[in-house]
Amino acid sequence: MRKSRHFIFALVFAVSAAAQPLAQQKRPLPYDAYDGWRSIQNTQLSRDGTWLVYALVPEEADGELVAQNLKSGAEYRSPRGRAPVITADGRFVVFAISPTRAELDKAKKEKKKPEDQPKSGMGVMSLADGQVFTVDRIKSFKVAEDGSRSVAYLLEPAKSPAKKDDAKEPDSEEVNDASKKKKEKKKDPGSDLIVRDLQAGTSTTIADVVEYVWSRDGSLLAYGTSSKGGDADGAFVRTAEGSTKAVARGVGHYGNFAFDDAGKQLAFVSDRDDYRNGRSPYELYYWTPSDSEAAVLVTTKTAGVADGMSVSENGKVSFSKNGARLFFGTAPVPAPEPDDAAEPIKVDLWNYKDPLLQPMQRARADEEKKRSYQAEVRLKDRKFFQLATTDMPDVHVTDGSPVALGESDVPYQQLISWDGDYNDAYVVDLNTGAKTRVLTQQHFAPTLSPGGNYVLWYADDTHAWFAQKVGSTTAVPLTRGLKVSFEDETWDRPNPSAPYGVAGWTEGDKSVLLYDRYDIWEVRPDGSGAHMITQGAGRQAHLVFRYERLDPEERTVPSNRALLLDTTDDRTKASGFYRTTLGGSSLPEKIVMLDKQFGRPIRAKNADVLVYSLSRFEEFPDLWVSDGSFANMKKVTDANPQQSQYTWGKAELIDYVNADGKPLRGILFKPDNFDPSKHYPLMVYIYEELTSGLHTYHAPAPGTSINITRYVSNGYVVLEPDIVYDTGYPGESAFKCVIPAVQSIVAKGFIDPTRIGIQGHSWGGYQITYLITRTDMFRAVEAGASVANMISAYGGVRWGTGMSRAFQYEKTQSRIGGPPWVDPLQYIENSPIFWVEKVHTPYLTIHNDEDDAVPWYQGIEFFSAMRRLGKEAYMFSFNGEKHSLHDRDNQKYWTVHLDEFFDYYLKGAPKPRWMDKGVPYLERGKRDVTPLYEPAKASQGQKSGGR
Repeated sequence: MRKSRHFIFALVFAVSAAAQPLAQQKRPLPYDAYDGWRSIQNTQLSRDGTWLVYALVPEEADGELVAQNLKSGAEYRSPRGRAPVITADGRFVVFAISPTRAELDKAKKEKKKPEDQPKSGMGVMSLADGQVFTVDRIKSFKVAEDGSRSVAYLLEPAKSPAKKDDAKEPDSEEVNDASKKKKEKKKDPGSDLIVRDLQAGTSTTIADVVEYVWSRDGSLLAYGTSSKGGDADGAFVRTAEGSTKAVARGVGHYGNFAFDDAGKQLAFVSDRDDYRNGRSPYELYYWTPSDSEAAVLVTTKTAGVADGMSVSENGKVSFSKNGARLFFGTAPVPAPEPDDAAEPIKVDLWNYKDPLLQPMQRARADEEKKRSYQAEVRLKDRKFFQLATTDMPDVHVTDGSPVALGESDVPYQQLISWDGDYNDAYVVDLNTGAKTRVLTQQHFAPTLSPGGNYVLWYADDTHAWFAQKVGSTTAVPLTRGLKVSFEDETWDRPNPSAPYGVAGWTEGDKSVLLYDRYDIWEVRPDGSGAHMITQGAGRQAHLVFRYERLDPEERTVPSNRALLLDTTDDRTKASGFYRTTLGGSSLPEKIVMLDKQFGRPIRAKNADVLVYSLSRFEEFPDLWVSDGSFANMKKVTDANPQQSQYTWGKAELIDYVNADGKPLRGILFKPDNFDPSKHYPLMVYIYEELTSGLHTYHAPAPGTSINITRYVSNGYVVLEPDIVYDTGYPGESAFKCVIPAVQSIVAKGFIDPTRIGIQGHSWGGYQITYLITRTDMFRAVEAGASVANMISAYGGVRWGTGMSRAFQYEKTQSRIGGPPWVDPLQYIENSPIFWVEKVHTPYLTIHNDEDDAVPWYQGIEFFSAMRRLGKEAYMFSFNGEKHSLHDRDNQKYWTVHLDEFFDYYLKGAPKPRWMDKGVPYLERGKRDVTPLYEPAKASQGQKSGGR
């Protein structure tokens, strides 16, 4: 009996051991894994560092909110939670609740209007026990920054049933009567605002609210109302104890509420005085809790505004840090339109004198309608100053500074089309409103020191930093005598190279910290005392040091404590942190460096607790916590444990030499269990410089370009080579870099040279289209949204911004360096359309009919030429999509076809029917690829190459 029992145990153990490798066997990434892959979003730390809160958001499924106690290990979760806010006392989390994926899918299928789409809800989680209070259909919620007692949330308006009379056609008399009526301003009614006491769990409802804001400490809530009849319109203030005071009444709009930091002053705008007259002007109102009277009108009747201007409903209202100044926006008073004005003809008139092209004016039309010009009221004496003007539209106010910095691109707007952005800079005196121009036609935007004592800028003509004391006319060079470059040393575009930037100013504007490629310099604004606070350790060891500001409210770089330096090894791409001090002579001290990518750390406001992510190609950027010295680093999330089920891969840096003999680098991705004795298919992905992304995690997902993880998991080797450029020869430059990079990998012996593909989109697509006119190395290519004809593309428009594409060829990415009438041969030599007869490579492209960056006709030109020559070519054009795919269904559809194309040519998969037979127009888009993305159905498979 005992022997039998031992035999049975041994047999069970043997079977289990044999089955274990099968159970742990990994499989290539399938499409059905994509939708459930999760990202970590909205990471928050409580002020005492006890609670970590974040949202786990799947690509296309219901997510959840997670709250973790970093001390006790307690964890609470709430379905579909996102956008969390932890109250200042760390006792509650208030968050939005997304509609269910099923609701969203149903609404999309039924093509519901925006107002009928599923609405978000709100949740309040008690961190004492994890209990959650929820409410449906909210428009917004707000918690006071330093308050913990209450949350206010605005409900979506209740749906009102459609009235039968609404559908009645008006008779001719009604139409004529309507045409005679004076145009009236539109005013929509508000909805219920709920104020919930978080500790007591009680709620108060306030009707007809359209806008609301808390004072910083949460002791006051200001709100504006809009009622159907107008009788209940007004501005009100509610105290934490529940009492309410009407500070303004009258039919009209009330909005742009703002408290000062101390919660002792309130300002807002309203058009109540002229609303019933159908006029537009708004006025600015001011109120303090000590006032026994209603809000005071501070414009027109008291301080006045500039001639021809009125208070803008779109301008931001704010107080200075000390509460002495009130800032708001003004706008030109619109000219009244005649009641009998004819309907405008729908026509654009292009004039060569227009500062901006008509398409650019159209793209900015909504922004221009809402443009406001910053103004100021000095509250002590109610003195008004118009700071920004139509000829100097931008003014930047720095808290604590007696002056502001004004900028104007008005004289140079035409240059945007073919050259670049330029600005004049002004110093604006906040005490008088006077402006003084200090810089003319600057390419790089100047800044103002925190104390308002100096203007700082980088001059591209002298390649140096300058500072000028406010009130002086003398510019002081800060870096001209230093034997190091402060501009991008790797710049290869025809426009001026950009500086590496500024770390910040020290207290009292005593000195400014400037970056070179590796190190950080401290320089006094008089140009003296320049020294490297990193002691040259960066350049010597190829370490890029950058100051890490952990306090979002910090205004100056502290001189009384150690500085945390975000650090990247320029050779290995390892990252981490060093520390140093101002004024010291010691080398920066290493805290931590890892062969991974650190995400930007978040520090608890009142505790030495940091949270950050760590990632590699094969390691999802989960969250880690530690103290400020990065001791006892602890991983606290595991967002995608299912990754262990799939084969993945590794990423490594490779070195190669381009055709000009320049050493370059690239990233090589190899599958798990890589065997150098095998011959793998090679997929190349290109754009420009890509090696900085060595440790980037590529989540499995559909998209416009290949998903690198999917390709590596399914047996491809993938190469991303860096590319450098010579002005005038972008195509040739790509050829000189990409081909040697591929050859260097083929020479290693593990690539099948007959199975090499390449893919890229936009600029990457252009380079591929050029490459296949020069080489037959690639078995198949996909070049998305590619320029084929630089001459016609030069004269095109980027419809997303309305900008002429000329600037791109003369000054930026396309790198020709001049217009076609100056450099015609370069435009022809770099245009694949003129060399299309040399192409022998199967060509796939995607170019959508509403592409807002590269003209759609570029794709049509090249495809039509290939078709005319009988060369193998396929073009996908998604209706209504822009430069890249945004609709996820379209992404899924395209991804399947893109992968089928390469799998056929590079892995010997069956030829898809869409390649062999095409898809007639009447059958377009009928192929259903969704089962491939559904775990329950994916295993059933699908006939390859459907329509």
